[in-house]
Amino acid sequence: MSSDASPAQTPVTLREVAAAAGVSVATASKALNGQGRMKAQTRERIRETAQRLGFRPNSLAQSLLRRRSFTVGLLTNDTYGRFSLPLMSGVSDALVDAGVSVFLCNVEDDTRLAQLHVEAMLDKRVDGIIATGKRIDRHLPVDLANLRIPVIYAFTQPDPGAIAFVSDDAGGARLAVEHFCRLGKKRIAHVTGPASFAVVHARAEAYRDVLTEHGLPVSEPLLGAWSEAWGHDAVAKLFGDKAGREGAPDAVFCGNDQIARGVIDALRERGIGVPDDVGVIGFDNWQIVAEATRPPLSSVDMNLAALGREAGLALLSLVGGKPAEPGIRKLPCRLVVRQSCGRPPGG
Repeated sequence: MSSDASPAQTPVTLREVAAAAGVSVATASKALNGQGRMKAQTRERIRETAQRLGFRPNSLAQSLLRRRSFTVGLLTNDTYGRFSLPLMSGVSDALVDAGVSVFLCNVEDDTRLAQLHVEAMLDKRVDGIIATGKRIDRHLPVDLANLRIPVIYAFTQPDPGAIAFVSDDAGGARLAVEHFCRLGKKRIAHVTGPASFAVVHARAEAYRDVLTEHGLPVSEPLLGAWSEAWGHDAVAKLFGDKAGREGAPDAVFCGNDQIARGVIDALRERGIGVPDDVGVIGFDNWQIVAEATRPPLSSVDMNLAALGREAGLALLSLVGGKPAEPGIRKLPCRLVVRQSCGRPPGG
């Protein structure tokens, strides 16, 4: 039996138009909005492609394109890009279909440099700014309050009354410790970073809570540095110099992947098998570390690309004139299980 009704279709995106026309998203955006310098035949080809595919411009993106510069600034003091680069990938993914480009400025911890970058962004009439950093409990070295453009904070301390996105560190710690509990681990230790970091306390509190809920003994976390060397030293503290391991941990939850790698190396040196004798889970899911560890390291992933995407969408919404409630949004983490801890029965 035939029907005239057709199934709902996903709207064609600007990215698809650009790919079909063989041009960049920015070029496609300018062609469809009568902007930019390009050959007349190029502009016409892009418009014909859009018409053939049934492209309908997003009204929010259109308003942004009419009034703005198609650019967003990303400020960070994360010199190595460990956190800012995956976050920037998510921001770019959120904005590309609106024809908006993202450019990154590293402010280090230099107030004067940061202010110069902000002034340059304002001079270039960026649509908005996303501020990010290398830790969530420190503000970037620049005042971003009361600018004439929207500002979103992601993975850094926000101004009061601002909109911010952070990973749920306590929730991530829960995932790790609960996984150990499902594996039947009974003596779970926690080795983490310096007490000056807020995330250290948030994760430690979640660690204690899960052990208490499962009726397991709670030992005080070992606090040190964010380094492999500290992970190595922590094993000496946890296991001592005894030949036997009576009462020693059967699992170690680590505050980052570098600590976890040091823990695994030190356990191997002592002839202690991972994961057969002791399971190990890290935090950050830094793939270059986690996948090169032997055995490959299970780790909590903070979903930074997803966090960046949410920040980008929030900024785009503000630029389009849609109000948003201020406050901090915590986004869930996920546990990436590799060979360093094992899987629960049926997992």
